[in-house]
Amino acid sequence: MDIDRYFEGNQLNLQNDLLTYRKSIIFRHSTMQALLSFISIFLLSIGCNTADSNPTFDKTNLINSIAVDTLPVKKLKHYDELKYKDKQVLTAASGTKSVIFTASGSKLYAMNLEGMSVYEFDQKSKKITREFKFTPTRGMGWDYNKSRPIASFQEKPVEACFSHDDKILWVSLHNAEGIVPIWVDDFSKNNAVTTKEQKTKPITVLYPGQSKTDSFRVPLIETGKTPKVISRTADSKYLLVSNWHSRNTSVLEMDSNASPYGKVISTIPVSAIPRGIAVDDKNKRSYIAIMGGSSLNVVNNDTWQSDTIMNVWSSPRHIVMDTSGHLFVSYNSLNTIACIDAASGKQLFSAQTHAQPRTIVLSKNHKFIFVTCYTSDYVDVYKINDDNFEKIASLPCGGHPVGVDIYEDDEDLEAWVCSYSGSITIFTFKKKDKD
Repeated sequence: MDIDRYFEGNQLNLQNDLLTYRKSIIFRHSTMQALLSFISIFLLSIGCNTADSNPTFDKTNLINSIAVDTLPVKKLKHYDELKYKDKQVLTAASGTKSVIFTASGSKLYAMNLEGMSVYEFDQKSKKITREFKFTPTRGMGWDYNKSRPIASFQEKPVEACFSHDDKILWVSLHNAEGIVPIWVDDFSKNNAVTTKEQKTKPITVLYPGQSKTDSFRVPLIETGKTPKVISRTADSKYLLVSNWHSRNTSVLEMDSNASPYGKVISTIPVSAIPRGIAVDDKNKRSYIAIMGGSSLNVVNNDTWQSDTIMNVWSSPRHIVMDTSGHLFVSYNSLNTIACIDAASGKQLFSAQTHAQPRTIVLSKNHKFIFVTCYTSDYVDVYKINDDNFEKIASLPCGGHPVGVDIYEDDEDLEAWVCSYSGSITIFTFKKKDKD
């Protein structure tokens, strides 16, 4: 609860005094002990009167609300250049399709499409710490080379998204026509029960080198045929899922307090096959890359309906956004990436890549972009200047690289690239300032 709500009317002067004191402590970088001492004295002085006049007064919430405001936020050191250092290759499972780091960067999760599992890697040790293994059931898949349905299995992880402070990992299952939420640490909440109305998927957690296992069921939330990219709003209230063969995008309202933890509230039809999604929380817009066409579908995040169509080049696959209002798009069939002004829809500049650029990711400072190029077996790296992409590296990466995410500390940047053949290549760069 916000601190301002505790003190209204006849307590306004006390509120202003407390806020002034708190600000002075923050600007002077004093210790938390000093602040808590002040609060204790303040609470003792008003305790009896407040208890009678405001029965909902909560001293614990007051202390917590102030403590959160004063916690230091770690920021990475400034850097303008990256210098390639080395690479390391890890073994993953067959058909690794995408990778995603937790916000802290301590763990990476790999979606193994053909392996029908999710690997959890420890960033520091570079080792697999857990495997979330799905139980396979028969289903129909899709042959992308021959453009026809084929016999397959339902439980094939494609893409993923974290919500609620990395507590829930949402995973799209290629042939199950839906997504599943996995509580990665609190297994007690993975307690789905199969009913006529609710489908579930069993998962077994394996611990490499140990005989220990865990098992549970997670709910399957049906979205559409061949779900792909999952993205969310910053407040973890809404989740968007692009459904390839249904040619639409599902919007879910999330609720971490009750299974199945998400409910479809809107289905947005699009003109052709959708894939990438970028959410602009500031301007309450979302952008859906129409890979089967030549446009970005712009969605109003208040109504969760299509707002406008932004015409772009052919086959936009993946899309990300920086904090300055720029969209970055990979054009799969054109071997190109581009920067677009989200407000005007104007394409500002572009660059050629190796064949079939797939996933793109920005560095934490939004000055560099990494591009996986599938059929050419390369990862291209560009510096983002004001009016152009400046290529700084083209790195061979065998096995058809498809997914990428980034870990950074003050000294280095690691690009973890997964290849469909079943490996993860870690490209490490040294951070530098301009001389």
